[in-house]
Amino acid sequence: MGKLDGKVALITGSGRGLGKEIALTMAREGAEIIIDDIIPGDIEKTTKEIEGLGRRAMGIAADVSRKGEVQDMVARGIAKFGKIDILVNNAGIPGRASLLEMSEEIWDRVLDIDLKGAFLCTQAVAPGMIQRRYGKIVNVSSVEGMGGSIKSSANYTAAKAGMIQMTKTHARELGGYGINVNCIAPGGIITPMTYLNRSEAEIQQHIATRPKLNCLERIGKISEVANLVLFLVSDDASYITAQNIACDGGRFDRM
Repeated sequence: MGKLDGKVALITGSGRGLGKEIALTMAREGAEIIIDDIIPGDIEKTTKEIEGLGRRAMGIAADVSRKGEVQDMVARGIAKFGKIDILVNNAGIPGRASLLEMSEEIWDRVLDIDLKGAFLCTQAVAPGMIQRRYGKIVNVSSVEGMGGSIKSSANYTAAKAGMIQMTKTHARELGGYGINVNCIAPGGIITPMTYLNRSEAEIQQHIATRPKLNCLERIGKISEVANLVLFLVSDDASYITAQNIACDGGRFDRM
C-alpha cells in the first residue's frame, strides 16, 4: 500500500528536474500523475517513466501563465482521471538581470510563470476540491523568497516571496473545505535551473560555495525536496496547513 493510493496529482513543470522527481516520487507511492510542461520531449519521457512504474499518467503541454491553457489542462485531467486530489505548483523560471538592466518583459515573464501561474492553477483545481471537500496543494517557493542573499533577481525573489504569502491566504480561504495549502522553500539544491543564465565559471562558483552556507555543509538532493512534498500531500500531514517549510540544510543567512 502506498501513501497516495487512489490519488490523482497534477505537478506543474514536471517534465524534468525537481518537478519530475516529485512526480516519480508520488507515482511510486501510488498516485496517478498529470504531467505539465512546455517541452514535448520532456513530457513524453516522464510520462513513459511513470507508466513504467505501473501508474497511469497524462502529459499535457500547457503554459501556466495563460488562463485558457490552465483551464483546459485541468479539464482534460479531470476528464481522464475523474478528479484532481493534489496540486504541486512547481513551474518556475529564473530571470537574472540587475535593476538597471532588467527589461519589463523579463520582469513580467518571471512573475507571470512563477507567481501568476500558481494562482491560476490553484484557482482552476479549487472548485473540484471544494466540492469533494478534500485537497492538497503545495507551492514550491525558494529560500530566496525568505530573504536569502541573491543579486540580480528581484523578479524571482519577489515572485517567490509572493508565493509564500499567497499560500497563507489560500490556506485560510480553503481550509474549511478540508483542503491543505502549504509551501516549501528549497535552497542549495542543484537542478537544471541552476545552470540557466549562468556562465560555466558562475556555475562552478555556485556549486563550490553552497555547502559553506548551511549547517549540514553539503548540497541538497532533489529527492530530499520531493520527499518533503510527499509528506505534505499525504494524510500524515493532515493537520498541517498555511506553512512555509524551508528545505535548505539550515542556511546561515536565513537564521
